[in-house]
Amino acid sequence: MTDAVGTTSTTPTTPTTRRMWRRARGLLVALTLLIVAGVAMAALRSGDQHGRLDPRSADQYGSRAVAELLDDRGVSTSVATTLDEATAAMNDTTTLLVTHPDLLTVNQQDALRAAMASSAGRTVLLSPDSSLGILAPEVRSEGSTSVSARAPECALSAAVRAGGVDLGGRRYSTDTPDADSCYPSGGFPTLLRLDGPGGDTVLLGAPDFLYNDRLDERGNASLALQLLGSRPHLIWYLPSLSDSVATPEGDSSFFDLIPPGWIWGALQLGVAAALAAVWRARRLGPLVTEQLPVAIRASESTEGRARLYRRVNARGRAAAALRAASRRRLAPLLGVPPADADSPGVLLAAFSARLPDSDPDFRRLLFGPPPADDAALVQLADQLDALEREVRTS
Repeated sequence: MTDAVGTTSTTPTTPTTRRMWRRARGLLVALTLLIVAGVAMAALRSGDQHGRLDPRSADQYGSRAVAELLDDRGVSTSVATTLDEATAAMNDTTTLLVTHPDLLTVNQQDALRAAMASSAGRTVLLSPDSSLGILAPEVRSEGSTSVSARAPECALSAAVRAGGVDLGGRRYSTDTPDADSCYPSGGFPTLLRLDGPGGDTVLLGAPDFLYNDRLDERGNASLALQLLGSRPHLIWYLPSLSDSVATPEGDSSFFDLIPPGWIWGALQLGVAAALAAVWRARRLGPLVTEQLPVAIRASESTEGRARLYRRVNARGRAAAALRAASRRRLAPLLGVPPADADSPGVLLAAFSARLPDSDPDFRRLLFGPPPADDAALVQLADQLDALEREVRTS
């Protein structure tokens, strides 16, 4: 027993830098891969999505081609990033294109609706859904469909001249009798034009035909020019965070100022950290006994267990194991039943009767507190060996 506990006495009890690195390197590698993957995905998406529906962008999903075609036809295009800029320029000679109407707050939608009613121009809304209740209360959303080439199937002159167009997305319905319902899918139009008190309003289910990479397909360019070029001036409204009325007063919080992408990213990192913690955590539960595939010498098993105890600095567990094994071996020699080997009263009485003149403190040796250090643990093992020899020879 002395050798089993003492063979690893030169092993340091405190974690070394190399050992800590070995334990943490798996988690660090996983975290590094996660960060690299996130940066790579962000870079790839930013390359494809930069300038989406921006008339100044020549990217795949930009709309610079539309602006240049309109300019060739004498239609000027001005970009507005705030609602004040957009509504201040609205009149009977303008067409207002709202790229993301659902991003507008209720206050913004009310202000835009009032400007639409007082203006005699045209307003084009791209994929409106939740904003329909204010911007187009007479229209209902009927779900969505895929974007594909569709025939006009209506009498609207712009749609008839354009012919087949890449449309889809949101579908709409209305009870307004003089509304123009074009490019239907499942019986519901994906282009809806309504006459208003001042001008008209056009609802488009999807903006795909305005993208640079799709403008030269089918009748996409023709429809874009006719819908956006019916007036000499086009106001291209891109809602942004710089809009002073983007958030109602008294209704903002810290989380309202965080973009949704960051919230979802933090949630994913939290889930990944929780999974990593579960992966690296110690498995708690009862021990499961298994048949060993090969025979192992008792000395090797004892030495291996001693190393494990030393590795986690479990002197108390090691001392308890040594004392329990000694009690089980001493009990038959003292005439104590095995069931009472761990009973201090029975076992100590048997020791007093067997060794009345012995000096050792039997209670401290067999039921005492854990040793304070490794030296005390080795001393305890030596004393237990000596006690067993004394009982066997008495």
